[in-house]
Amino acid sequence: MLTLDSVRKRYGSLTAVDGLSLSVARGEVFGLLGPNGAGKSTTVGLAVGLLTPDAGRIDIAGMGAPSQPAARARLGVAPQALAIYDLLTGTENLRFFGQVYGLGGARLESRVAACLAFAGLTDRAGDRVEGYSGGMKRRLNLAAALVHDPDLLLLDEPTVGVDPQSRNAIFDSIEALNRDGRTVIYTTHYMEEAERLCDRIAIIDQGRLLALGTLDELLAAHGGSPTLVVRTAQGEERRHTADPLAELNRIAATSAVHDFRVDRPTLEQVFLHLTGRRLRD
Repeated sequence: MLTLDSVRKRYGSLTAVDGLSLSVARGEVFGLLGPNGAGKSTTVGLAVGLLTPDAGRIDIAGMGAPSQPAARARLGVAPQALAIYDLLTGTENLRFFGQVYGLGGARLESRVAACLAFAGLTDRAGDRVEGYSGGMKRRLNLAAALVHDPDLLLLDEPTVGVDPQSRNAIFDSIEALNRDGRTVIYTTHYMEEAERLCDRIAIIDQGRLLALGTLDELLAAHGGSPTLVVRTAQGEERRHTADPLAELNRIAATSAVHDFRVDRPTLEQVFLHLTGRRLRD
């Protein structure tokens, strides 16, 4: 659904995206992770046609670059900065975006109603957006990306600043969209979101791809060994080991084991291992 082939983008002396190549398969939820300044927003801008690459190729669903109207029509984008109008109602926002994509008549009204229901906003559809909560605005932002029924969704930090209930509703919505066969590209700083939602995860930094794979593949390649935590009469002991069961049996042969657990490596550990621990502003 989306291919980036050796894509490069510079701003003066700064290289924001540096020869980035990746391919997003039809029907997957693809996570894009990276620290501040890693090139995520530039990559999203390139993918949707807001920016033009200095080198390399971008293709959407075999229909060419996002500068092509037919390719761009396959995209739905929910940017991190809310792209909705406070002085319009929820219905008016979705009608406007639907008309931008060429919808009209019964088809437009059907899509507006369906997207409002999908976002849980039917009861507030006639209210101005300025009176919506942060979570409601985020859900309307997602609905605006869906109104023209796109095959490919790009969601840039879609849960920033929302309450737990709205956050969980957004998760449920993304999973439902994926079950319907849509492809989703999901950028986030929240590791647990990527762990829950994403079929594959790309970690980028300084505009380069550092790692790409399923969660299990990333943990196996970059997460290190699991940690066996054992409590005996002598106290608690932690051992890093590739074979926790064998290590547990060795301990049990000489000490009575009161309790134990195995701590698996986490995506956050992988992320910090690959991108470092220094602060990014």
